[in-house]
Amino acid sequence: MLEAGIRGEQKVEVVYENTATAVGSGVLEVFATPCMLALMEKTACDSVIPYLEEGWGTVGTKVEISHVAATPIGMTVRCESELTLVDGRRLEFMVKAYDDAGLIGEGTHERFLVNNEKFQKKADAKLEK
Repeated sequence: MLEAGIRGEQKVEVVYENTATAVGSGVLEVFATPCMLALMEKTACDSVIPYLEEGWGTVGTKVEISHVAATPIGMTVRCESELTLVDGRRLEFMVKAYDDAGLIGEGTHERFLVNNEKFQKKADAKLEK
């Protein structure tokens, strides 16, 4: 059962492929904001999977984050999420990311519960138009 308080954690090593230079979000070889965002979404998403019924998943719908410190190649970024609100199908998470020197980003992330098959069919129907 989904309840506030569910936590998640993920780690990723900063390598050239997830730098701002590589993903096109800047010119410096530091952990890219889009990659931090993706890590935050993955951490929140994965944290609730064990609590979902068969055939159900979540989709990201809103993100409000700040990227407050740069992380160079060679360091590890650790992300933590906490489910703070369950409102029907709407889930809200607090997300934070750290490197060995401290906090590098934080914010909130909203996801919605969806029936995977139904959601995919609706998305695929756009191809027929």
